[in-house]
Amino acid sequence: MRLGAVADDVTGACDLAGRVVEAGLPATVLLGTPDDAPGDLFDAGSGCTVVALKVRTAPAAEAASASGAAARFLLDAGATQLYQKYCSTFDSTPSGNIGPIADALASAVGTTATIGTPATPGAARTQYQGTLFVDGVPLAESPMRDHPLTPMRDSDLVRLLSPQTPAPVGLVRWQDVQRGAQAVAALVDAGHVLVDALTETDLDVIAEAIGRIAAERPIVAAGGAGVATALARAAVTSDPEIAPPTATLPRVPLTGRLILAGSASAATRSQIAAFRGERHILDPLELARDPHALTRIRDALAAPVDPLAPVLIHASPEVAAAQAALGPNRAAALLEDALAELAAFAVHELGRSHLLIAGGETSGAVTARLGLSRLRIGAQAAPGVPWAVSSSDAGDGPRPVAVLLKSGNFGGPALFTDAWEVAP
Repeated sequence: MRLGAVADDVTGACDLAGRVVEAGLPATVLLGTPDDAPGDLFDAGSGCTVVALKVRTAPAAEAASASGAAARFLLDAGATQLYQKYCSTFDSTPSGNIGPIADALASAVGTTATIGTPATPGAARTQYQGTLFVDGVPLAESPMRDHPLTPMRDSDLVRLLSPQTPAPVGLVRWQDVQRGAQAVAALVDAGHVLVDALTETDLDVIAEAIGRIAAERPIVAAGGAGVATALARAAVTSDPEIAPPTATLPRVPLTGRLILAGSASAATRSQIAAFRGERHILDPLELARDPHALTRIRDALAAPVDPLAPVLIHASPEVAAAQAALGPNRAAALLEDALAELAAFAVHELGRSHLLIAGGETSGAVTARLGLSRLRIGAQAAPGVPWAVSSSDAGDGPRPVAVLLKSGNFGGPALFTDAWEVAP
């Protein structure tokens, strides 16, 4: 199997790649779809190539078009199994992008069917009777209920997905998963099929069902990182000639550590609260009214208290006030642009070597501003949160940068302190 994944944001791409690497399948993340001819990325030593897009909250037509182009690129590059990576908390609105992207990927491979689940038990995401649970709580009762861009007010995935696509949306219940892969495969016909999963064993059954279907007709796999990890396990088990992932990334000489946190998720808030070190706060309201607000933080970055100690720059906790005054989209854009500019200043002008970025939208803005195009995936600082190094041979410049791109919901409270212990 050559797994080609299209991810709707950068942190989701790294989540998938990190877990796949841990399962034994080499992986590469491309930041956007390359314009040049693909060559054969898979023969270059990667059993999994992930194209990371920034389309989770983009207009649906734009998201579908970009995802379809990424899918065609991966198929031309040699992918034999296409994968749609979306958030394990199913981040989307009734007019959102999971359905349109699924339709675009199905069209790219010449099928009318997708199968998958957001369930990722390693991240405490499970699906039962079509309901998505986050840390044991129904999605609509979790902190995701109040997400600033994609508030999740329903836990029923069939009900969430159905308004987004003209294709039928089906459900394979957990009781059928217990009957085995053949039973699951027999329930997949046309449309988008969501499958219950509570354990890694359930995901392995889904992966086997995907393999059975793919042996007879094209199929798009879909979901969080869980199903992709199960597909990687199956590939490694069935093919002993797969070269294992490189154990370590190239060493990046330490010249400074910077944490940029644009996420307002509960996990990131706890990480901000637990951090003990130099910090600066970015307030979208201040950015909107004071043209010198960013200059003051740039000056502080240029003269840190300790040149090698981590410095944290994070969004103001008064996010609701900024959204009320500016609107959610403008508040988010001001914050993302400011964090991206600070990242570019730190790397290109101050020569900082290591960045930890919290938040999918923030990570997309930062990597785009830095002009990164390809990431080599290394050790995980937490489940779904791997370190990566930009590849200098992919046009990212002569000096590689170490980056950890973290989904807002991932990692324990001490991540901002402990992540550096496994940094390249």
